Amino acid sequence: MTRTRPAVVAFDVVETLLDVGPVAAALADRGVPAELFGTVFGRTLGTGFAATLTGAWCSFRDSFDAALAQLTDLDDEARSAVADVFGDLAPHPDVRPALDLLAGAGVRAVTLTHGGPGVAEAGLARGGVDHLVERSLSSQAIRAWKPAPEVYLWAAGVCDVVPADLALVAVHGWDVHGAQRAGLTGGWAARAERRHAPVLDEPHVSGADLVEVVRGLLALPPQG
Repeated sequence: MTRTRPAVVAFDVVETLLDVGPVAAALADRGVPAELFGTVFGRTLGTGFAATLTGAWCSFRDSFDAALAQLTDLDDEARSAVADVFGDLAPHPDVRPALDLLAGAGVRAVTLTHGGPGVAEAGLARGGVDHLVERSLSSQAIRAWKPAPEVYLWAAGVCDVVPADLALVAVHGWDVHGAQRAGLTGGWAARAERRHAPVLDEPHVSGADLVEVVRGLLALPPQG
């Protein structure tokens, strides 16, 4: 299927739009190596994926807390304090120019996360770019985690477009893979993973950062 320029671009939030460095720093402040954040985050995702796949569900915060409990000796209060830092994140430097490109082209922008409601909104507002995003979507509303197909299809429905007219942009190859399998256009930025996993479907559009990915999406042939 030939991909066309999307009418709406949905951005993943954690790591894609928002810099998680402060969460790693919060771990370090409590005696946990900052480098462990990647393992904790991966365990968080794995737990959420498993819950969705088996017909169960847990919130991102509860899954993150469980990962911290499994991988660190932090007590309840310390784990909660670290989780609270997700509400204090700010956008990466490539976020504003990418959103400006979409706005200039008349393409709608939304966020799509399985994280808690309010995290994306707070981060975008902190970076002064919230006016460039039409709405923030959390799949907690349907009690499912990406990359389950129903999350992407739900987002398309909320945005009132068919899946082929919605693009998903992320720095996680598994997220882009899931979106493409659900019929969306996928855009992968190499900022976090450096190399795309060859076991996953090749992204429709890729680039070094969000700006390059958005330029690639806008360069697709127009609809109709």
